[in-house]
Amino acid sequence: MKLIGLTGGIGSGKSTIARRLAEHGAHIIDADQVAREVVEPGTPALVQLTELFGRDILKEDGSLNRGALGDIVFTNAEALRNLNAIVHPAVRERTAFLISQAPQDSIVVYDVPLLVESENSYTFDAIVIASAPEHVRVERLMEHRGMLESEALARIQSQAPEEERLRLANHVIDTSGDLLHTYNQVDALWQELTKVD
Repeated sequence: MKLIGLTGGIGSGKSTIARRLAEHGAHIIDADQVAREVVEPGTPALVQLTELFGRDILKEDGSLNRGALGDIVFTNAEALRNLNAIVHPAVRERTAFLISQAPQDSIVVYDVPLLVESENSYTFDAIVIASAPEHVRVERLMEHRGMLESEALARIQSQAPEEERLRLANHVIDTSGDLLHTYNQVDALWQELTKVD
């Protein structure tokens, strides 16, 4: 098995790269999806969060009200630390389980937006960075997510600087061109990843 870390800032085209790698046969583990799974109703993490923050963070159906939780933690550094202390270990445990379940001969791509910012104990065989200039990312966020320019810039600037991500990279996919330009780079990457040593 080869474990590949895939990351990139918001609006960098990371999801496009993940989709193309999946088309080639990569086994994708989406960190955002895992983070949603570990706080589903009945999970230990959601029970702990409810004990800590109260039942106001739940919707009527017992699922997590992300907006209500966000209102609490994003203006309170200690609350955010407490949230992360519950959710991050649960995500790491679930991710380790998903990696262990992948076929031994597979290429596993861990699609994780905050690879630079988060603690990862995984030994990656390679780290792939989706990269595009800031103005391109701002345009994408405005077009695809309906953000104002100021919102898009704020989201980009709240993440690790591009230079930090690029320092980790074994492979950089430039997503600033058209889709074919991105696909051609991903296809070449796949050829390299599947080369028999």
